[in-house]
Amino acid sequence: MTGRLILIFAAVSGFIFVALGAFGAHGLSKILDAQQMAWLRTGLEYQGLHTLAILALGIAVQHQGNIWFQRSATFLALGTILFSGSLYWLALSTTKMWVYITPIGGFCFLIGWALLLVGALRQNKKV
Repeated sequence: MTGRLILIFAAVSGFIFVALGAFGAHGLSKILDAQQMAWLRTGLEYQGLHTLAILALGIAVQHQGNIWFQRSATFLALGTILFSGSLYWLALSTTKMWVYITPIGGFCFLIGWALLLVGALRQNKKV
């Protein structure tokens, strides 16, 4: 992903994070049971954290063009979609197949953080 696309993803993800968080706190808390609310909260926590990381990576990519940071942002974005998205679907639907998608999103998060480490270690070297 380019720096611009990374920043666009961060903006959309941040918007969804705030909107879904507010809707969850004010509307869904009356409808969902405790387990569903826990899934929703966990998805929001991970989305919020990773949205900030993706935002920082987007800024770094625009200034430095580090390919490892681009790859990291891509995997963190994919992790956000798969991990948080699957938890939202678990909370809001009766389909439990989403439980199999959540670990794939978590693995994408791990890859994204590992790629950030590689990018940081190679920062002063030629890519």
